[in-house]
Amino acid sequence: MAAELLQCRKSLVMVLSTLCLISIVVPLAQSKVHNLTWEISYQYKYLDCYKKLSIAINGMTPGPVISATQGDTIVVNVVNKLLMENVAIHWHGIRQLGTQWSDGTEGVSQCATMPGDTFTYKFVVDKAGTYMYHSHYGMQRASGLYGLIKVSPPAGESEPFTYDDEHNILLSDWYHLSSYEQATDLTSIPYVWIGEPQSLLINGRGKYDCANLDASVCNATNPQCLPSSITVVPGKTYRIRIASLTSLSSLSFQIEGHNMTVVEADGNYVEPFVTQNLYIYSGETYSVLVTANQSPSRNYWITTNVVSREPATPIGLAIFNYSPNPALENPPTTPPPGPFWNDTDSRKAQSASIKAQKDHIVPPPSSSDKVILLLNTQNTFQGRTVWSLNNVSHYMPNTPYLIALKKNWTDVFDQTASPESYDQSYDIYRVSNNTNATSSSSIYRLTFNSTVDVILQNANTMTTNNSETHPWHLHGHDFWVLGYGDGKFNLSTDTQRYNLVDPIMKNTVPLHPYGWTALRFRADNPGIWIFHCHIEEHFLLGMMVFFESGSEMVSEPPQQNMGCGKTKSLMQP
Repeated sequence: MAAELLQCRKSLVMVLSTLCLISIVVPLAQSKVHNLTWEISYQYKYLDCYKKLSIAINGMTPGPVISATQGDTIVVNVVNKLLMENVAIHWHGIRQLGTQWSDGTEGVSQCATMPGDTFTYKFVVDKAGTYMYHSHYGMQRASGLYGLIKVSPPAGESEPFTYDDEHNILLSDWYHLSSYEQATDLTSIPYVWIGEPQSLLINGRGKYDCANLDASVCNATNPQCLPSSITVVPGKTYRIRIASLTSLSSLSFQIEGHNMTVVEADGNYVEPFVTQNLYIYSGETYSVLVTANQSPSRNYWITTNVVSREPATPIGLAIFNYSPNPALENPPTTPPPGPFWNDTDSRKAQSASIKAQKDHIVPPPSSSDKVILLLNTQNTFQGRTVWSLNNVSHYMPNTPYLIALKKNWTDVFDQTASPESYDQSYDIYRVSNNTNATSSSSIYRLTFNSTVDVILQNANTMTTNNSETHPWHLHGHDFWVLGYGDGKFNLSTDTQRYNLVDPIMKNTVPLHPYGWTALRFRADNPGIWIFHCHIEEHFLLGMMVFFESGSEMVSEPPQQNMGCGKTKSLMQP
């Protein structure tokens, strides 16, 4: 009898949860359906004047901007015309409530789309804000398969700030080696570091020094690498949506002579604060307000520069164009250099200053049901350099996790529980031997609708006196950023420092050198979701974990999501 009651309770929870999800994702009557067809192909591009084989969407690198209104449905038919390469596209920041099969994560929710095939993504943009999309297949993002998503509030709703017009800024770094060459170097024995990117791009445009290179290889006059510009009218205020899709670099962004007021981060409203330079990490989005209040007699530089790593990449340049000056007229000044690359205190201070807008605070739960401490280290495993969490370097199995969970295939990934903590005697300031490092496809199983704290703990790499910045991104959820700190996290005392009053909610957060970052989320989106460092090189080498909860509530896998690993047996003849 007790067993029957328990089963009845589970069934009721599933029904109620499903109804809740349906109520969230069903579009409003006035909402629109955006039907898009994207052909993914290789194209030779001169984004920084250097000829490189890049990935384009309908011929464009970066890809087109998706503009929609909260509640709209987005349908994207992705036609893979790469001939010899698979494709998967992730809609970064879109929570996929009720549409888990459209998250676009190869190895988690789908098999990648093979050459010649079409995959249809369908999801609702359920919250206003600034988001992005990008490839989630190997290191393919580094080839230029990415773009911006803009979601406006529904009719009748206003945002807590005003402006006259808006512009978009997409920041990225650019390597001349292909993503396959980079991956080969990174996974070689011995390990070969790929070095710093050759260029920084603003809206897909940069400038590489073509001196001593043949014009067929590097053409400084190619119109594809003319600087990007945004045009403003004197006296007006502009919302500038900024997204970072770098593969490695953390950046500072500035507009010469102009202050920026930060008002949005990752689709969540920020208590406004003013800055002259915005630190932005891979996977983050921001909205800033800028008033064109300087002398209109000339143009001004827009610049971006590398921080947190000693830069070997020239600063990225674009033009803040005061109408009616010519849009491509260079400013008469030297571009501002930006902050020092190793000014860690300034970066940490800005991270800590970001709070939820006072009229849009979503209070976090006052406590959590589970605490997971994740020690970030660089290790050696079987002769290869890897990145690890609690000395485990994770990899995805050949069969996507969500399909395996729905089919109860326990033989396709490691059933061992992932470690929730690490040896507290670990010295985060020295190069450790890490002889107990392992590799696994294990997952974290969470109770559905439970509250989970994740403490990200940074440490030294395998290079003396070096601790890298890691931007961490969670699929399927926003989380509360409870706080940052220096040194080793103390579970007894540092929890007293948590901000439970007005913490910002985000989907991507930086972990600073030799420090910790604490976040809290509700495991209220059924399925399995990857949580990973958004640096391509670190992700490739195992810097990821997987959170599962309520996967039994997810619908049966569509046939288009199959075709790899054990799912081949489910394909229709």
